Amino acid sequence: MTEFLNQYGALLVQGTLETLYMTGFATLFAYVLGLPMGVLLTVTKEGSIAAAPRFHAAFGWIVNLLRSLPFIILMFFIIPLTRLIAGTSIGATAALVPLTLSAAPFVARMVEQSLSEVDGGVIEAAKCMGATRMQIILRVLLVESVPSLLRGLSISIITILGYTAITGSVGAGGLGNLAYRFGFQRYQTDVMYATVLILLILVCVVQIFFDITAKKADKRNR
Repeated sequence: MTEFLNQYGALLVQGTLETLYMTGFATLFAYVLGLPMGVLLTVTKEGSIAAAPRFHAAFGWIVNLLRSLPFIILMFFIIPLTRLIAGTSIGATAALVPLTLSAAPFVARMVEQSLSEVDGGVIEAAKCMGATRMQIILRVLLVESVPSLLRGLSISIITILGYTAITGSVGAGGLGNLAYRFGFQRYQTDVMYATVLILLILVCVVQIFFDITAKKADKRNR
């Protein structure tokens, strides 16, 4: 074990940091895009506060189309865009472009699901009190759905974490790159097992943290 850590410990630490970097920033950017998209999908539904059935159907179709693209295909398809934005198509920073664009539609649907769980009676009460659409969105829909949004955030982070392993196989760095280089190309299964173990630990930490946070944020548990 000591010999293994001396030889590969620094690489595993660097790979973990690169994976956390890609996961953290891709999640942030995905929510910057996906949260407004999810809100728009929710409020434009028929019978909602800004009902626009035709727009909702068209926009929902676009979101579904983007969401249905396999990540690895999207990653190669948008290489010109990645180079335009990041200046290169290789490395952890470049990987943020496909990670964000792939995760944003997923996030939008997660947000839509969370906002749809808000009790309609609460929304009607806010309307009766003279709340504007923006006030209903910010102070009712988003506030009331915080526990569900947090659970959705954990799922999004874990999903993006899995995507980073794919980007690693094409030169983006991170734990996926280590698993590919050493486990697949050099048949060093000990390194591959180590990367898998670290990824499992990261997933467990994320899941436990957001489960606890969501429970604390849920008014029913107070």
